[in-house]
Amino acid sequence: MEKFLYLTDQNENKEHSFIGPLFEKYLGKHYEVDIMYFSKTNENFEIKDGNRFIMPLKHKNNIIDELDRNRIYIGHYKYVFVRNHTAILKEVLSVKKDYNFILGYRLSFPKRIAKLQKDEANNKKSFFDVISNKVKTFSEANLINQCDIFLPTSRQMRDDYLKTVKTRTFIIPSAIDPEDLKPNLQHDGDEKRFFYAGTLDKLREFETVLEAFSLVDTTKFKLIISTKDPEYANKMLDKYPDLQGSIEIYNANSKAELLDLISKADVGLAPLPDIVLFNSSTPMKVLDYYTSTVPCLMTKNDNNESIFEDDTSAWLCKFNVESIKEKVEKIIGLTKDEVSQVGLNGQNRLLDIRNNERIANDLAHQLDIM
Repeated sequence: MEKFLYLTDQNENKEHSFIGPLFEKYLGKHYEVDIMYFSKTNENFEIKDGNRFIMPLKHKNNIIDELDRNRIYIGHYKYVFVRNHTAILKEVLSVKKDYNFILGYRLSFPKRIAKLQKDEANNKKSFFDVISNKVKTFSEANLINQCDIFLPTSRQMRDDYLKTVKTRTFIIPSAIDPEDLKPNLQHDGDEKRFFYAGTLDKLREFETVLEAFSLVDTTKFKLIISTKDPEYANKMLDKYPDLQGSIEIYNANSKAELLDLISKADVGLAPLPDIVLFNSSTPMKVLDYYTSTVPCLMTKNDNNESIFEDDTSAWLCKFNVESIKEKVEKIIGLTKDEVSQVGLNGQNRLLDIRNNERIANDLAHQLDIM
């Protein structure tokens, strides 16, 4: 079995709900897969479970030498993939000519662009930031063009942010794990329970969603929010006193805790502003909802319309108060069975086209013929 090395940008203690299923579990059926994570606390290199390499963060600029010191030789791998980190990619490229491995670069999310747009939303973006981003994007595209294969989350992500990349492209979208599906737990209440998971900030304009809910009969719904910044959420809610009795705020500390909260909801929420950053891929929260057979209300854009059918496998709306309100009221008017069927339809759709096992099989096939 050929050896595959995945050099991530992730901390060892972070929930790896995408890396683990796709690369370790399913790609691991095709190759002997080793995955490197970073540690902020480890002083020494460590190997866990035989295939997880824990690299002290202090070695982030010299990982190949540190791997060598621990008898892990990059030349022994047929495939070496780098995730998001262009400095690591540059280091690996510097030794590629000495070995015969196939080099891939995985772009899961354009973090630099996201920061730039977040700064713009907070009136912090400067002319220097714009120029710096253009220089870094040019450099990143140049590095990717020296790889054998490029793996963005969507083709639109490549076309929007890295137009000059000519490297062979294989799309790895957000997906669900067919072995980790969970039932939706029906609650006894008559109200519809809506759930939002994730970041709340000016860029996501969640006030638009709250404004829409404030125009709906508050006896007909509960809005449950799980966010890493409950203080920000509470400040936002101060503007909507009429919603106070209909909203619950949580801070799920683990993926298991988050999925437990989702499983008790009727509908997941993922309406996001109609901007390139959010339109170029499917948010992980959407996959989390459908993992628990919870249907989702999301923004109507080309990406979402290519996956879901409105009123059948999801609910699609424009990102404005009236459109969100209209869909919320429509959902409230449905029976629990009708809502559940939309969740089941959406989950089956994702199993067909956004399935980690199938993606891993397709990727292995692509690599085997290179």
